[in-house]
Amino acid sequence: MSERAVDPGFAGAGVHGETRRAAPEVAGERSVVDLGFARVDVDREARQGTPEVVYGPGKTAEEIAAIVSALLARNTGPVLATRVEEAVAGPVLAAVPGGSHDPVARLLVWRPAATGSFAVAVVTAGTSDGPVAAEAAAVARALGLDVTVVRDVGVAGIHRLLAETGRLRAADTVIVVAGMEGALASAVGGLVAAPVIAVPTSVGYGAALEGVTALLAMLSSCAAGLTVVNIDSGFGAAMAAHRLAHTATRRASPSPPSPSPAGAEAAGQEVRP
Repeated sequence: MSERAVDPGFAGAGVHGETRRAAPEVAGERSVVDLGFARVDVDREARQGTPEVVYGPGKTAEEIAAIVSALLARNTGPVLATRVEEAVAGPVLAAVPGGSHDPVARLLVWRPAATGSFAVAVVTAGTSDGPVAAEAAAVARALGLDVTVVRDVGVAGIHRLLAETGRLRAADTVIVVAGMEGALASAVGGLVAAPVIAVPTSVGYGAALEGVTALLAMLSSCAAGLTVVNIDSGFGAAMAAHRLAHTATRRASPSPPSPSPAGAEAAGQEVRP
């Protein structure tokens, strides 16, 4: 059965001054907060290592603020809202203090994680790929990844890429952002041993087909093992890198072993046959 619970981050004045609902429905052993217009997955941090991320387009400022408030109240990690333009970001930040907005990445962030040791290189083919790369870099930083950005090293001037080989090989994961024919992902995939996450962008002239050409080229790469995300999805690439980092960190820090029967006896605990 669901229960009613007061959301301390949701009560109070709304974006436009109206009173917000103070008691959203909480269901499924408090794993979902039902706001009426959205069912917020507040258990995702426990399952995947980071809270649910809010996709901004199609939502009002008040809806984003309400979802963010629910996430902040019931999680401890970073809370993000993606693809949020400045006109919407201002009212959201006024309603939910403590956040910041990156206008190039179009990213709202509350409680960014401290930078860890997992290194990610974000590489762009050209300057026009910058906004997608900015989203990838900003999301990765907010999640605590150690980000280096390598700009404008497309294959039309391959010497620019080769000059950065050392920095690329030092990374634990490389995110490659490229439009047009998307060849940069294959070139990087041939230079490094680390996982390569390729992001096709919608940059290019007619036959680039708004990113479809780069997408198909990356999927068809002869550099084995490339991961390819959706067109213009810097966010998707950063989340893939975060999953790699989260898994690596979890496996490097195993849970302490359960006490042996002899240890339990020594501690005065009952040992059952």
